Amino acid sequence: MPASVDPATSPRTVERGSALALLPVAATIDYYALPSWLQNQPLMQFAPQLIGYLAFALWASHNTSIVSRIGLPRSQWRQGLRLGAVTGAILGCVNSLLIVHLVPSLGWDITFLRETPHARVPVQIMLPWFIAGIALLVEVNFRGFVLGRLAVIESELWRGAMLQRIPPFALLTSALVFAFDPFMVATFQHLHWIAVYDGLIWGLLWLLTRNLYATIAAHAVEVAIVYSAVRWALIG
Repeated sequence: MPASVDPATSPRTVERGSALALLPVAATIDYYALPSWLQNQPLMQFAPQLIGYLAFALWASHNTSIVSRIGLPRSQWRQGLRLGAVTGAILGCVNSLLIVHLVPSLGWDITFLRETPHARVPVQIMLPWFIAGIALLVEVNFRGFVLGRLAVIESELWRGAMLQRIPPFALLTSALVFAFDPFMVATFQHLHWIAVYDGLIWGLLWLLTRNLYATIAAHAVEVAIVYSAVRWALIG
């Protein structure tokens, strides 16, 4: 009898509707073709993410083992949280130094961060509840769904085991779609470029471990550290 295949670890597991992950990718690209007055509409800025969640729901309705496929089996949560916390702490410290010290030293403004939606949320809600909720939703969308499904598609193109496990175009595409998410760009302006390497690191972490707990924890811990550092620097 052939050994059973874990859909969380094998990119070649039979899967239906993986191409639905292309919908939020296309929506992000299409957003930048809109006239500026439409780009400024909040609904348009959230449209790619909303399309992503709808595409995820449609994909989930046509497949089984969804929890395993996106990397959330119960057995992996301890390992994922430990690995993610370490990764997030390192990135949080690096990005805090980058935003608070390096970016202003190069003459770029960061005071606009005082006016972001995140800055307007009370600290008691932002830390940790709002940050944790954002990390969960964003990672399910961008890593569990978009990256995971693009990886399934691309892995069929390669013969080498390494490229099957870490499909480069899927990794890069998901990171760019994340960094150029319209709400991300509108909110964080020139700082949204930091999300490119964040997306690459979180995406690589997911591809290597197939553990979404790790990327959720990394995302939440990093954002909590950066949020605290920026708030202290700008508000005190």
